[in-house]
Amino acid sequence: MILLAIDTAANLCAACVYDGATGRELGREVLDIGKGHAERLIGVIDSALGRAGIVYKGLDRIGVAIGPGSFTGVRVGVATARGLALALGIPAVGVNTLEALAAEAHADFPDRPILAAIDGRRGDLYCAVHAPDGVVLSEPAAISVVEAVALARRHDAAVAGNGAEAVLAEAGEKRPPDTGLRGATADIGFYARLAAASGATNEKPKPLYLRGADAKPQSGFALARAGS
Repeated sequence: MILLAIDTAANLCAACVYDGATGRELGREVLDIGKGHAERLIGVIDSALGRAGIVYKGLDRIGVAIGPGSFTGVRVGVATARGLALALGIPAVGVNTLEALAAEAHADFPDRPILAAIDGRRGDLYCAVHAPDGVVLSEPAAISVVEAVALARRHDAAVAGNGAEAVLAEAGEKRPPDTGLRGATADIGFYARLAAASGATNEKPKPLYLRGADAKPQSGFALARAGS
């Protein structure tokens, strides 16, 4: 099975071509762009495919980061994955960013649960805890830093993600060990591996939003209808 993995959930615009039968990565392209994923993603995908020597029709599955993360970035990635899957007649599967971060962190702590923590940018963190075998011990949720520290201690978890510094600072002297991973998303290779290992279903990937969008419709500026 040849799989294309896509990640636009945070600052990276990343794509990876992965051979699920051999567990080998065939080609990748990763750009740290911050914003502007919609304008760059197709070029990144084309570059990864070119490096792998694979054409679109040679793909068997699409994997995509579904968040939590950037509201706009997640939408771009999921829409692209679903569009490609529809055009190619192949399945698309979603991988959440907290799961991917935990999978990468388990390379450093193979026997410890991992608290994956992403900065929610409103004074909270997007968090989940995964066991070494991938079992979810605490479902993804938007919680306070204090709650995240309690969660890490409860599961004796190591901490990964760009929310780790806040967790460790709050924990003080009793802080849990950390993995050193400080990104808002995992390496694209881990999305590819998780998507390849996932059972393909007819369910389309959907964004994982743990709260509403930052942008809200303006109120108080509605114009009166003519004749009212």
